Amino acid sequence: MKTIIFLFGAIAILVSCKGNESVEIGQKTSMFVETVYNAGEVVKGEVITARIIVKNTGDYPLVIAAVQPSCSCTVAEKPEDPIAPGEEGEIVTRVDTYNLTGSNVNKQISIVANTEPSITEVFIKAKMKKK
Repeated sequence: MKTIIFLFGAIAILVSCKGNESVEIGQKTSMFVETVYNAGEVVKGEVITARIIVKNTGDYPLVIAAVQPSCSCTVAEKPEDPIAPGEEGEIVTRVDTYNLTGSNVNKQISIVANTEPSITEVFIKAKMKKK
């Protein structure tokens, strides 16, 4: 199922590309991303905004097909255009802590891209205190 989502996402992005970089289906690249974003201490009810920097460390344009949060309390925005080799992009993720229980926040997002492996997991962590 994840492969199908990736393929449809990649095709949609490739069709809408407006940059100077030529992107072809099947081109694999590599990326660097911190796999843990530590938001520190937050107050219950606060929205955590995690800005996740993604760097293309490969030889071909990096196409982020999808960013899939692990739950409905988390939403993410991804770069729409391919990221050129050596360049960086930003994924903005927001975690609403209002309905979360416990004292630790540990939310996962899956980045689907034209990399090997095609899915990279990033965790957003925080300690939650009451108001």
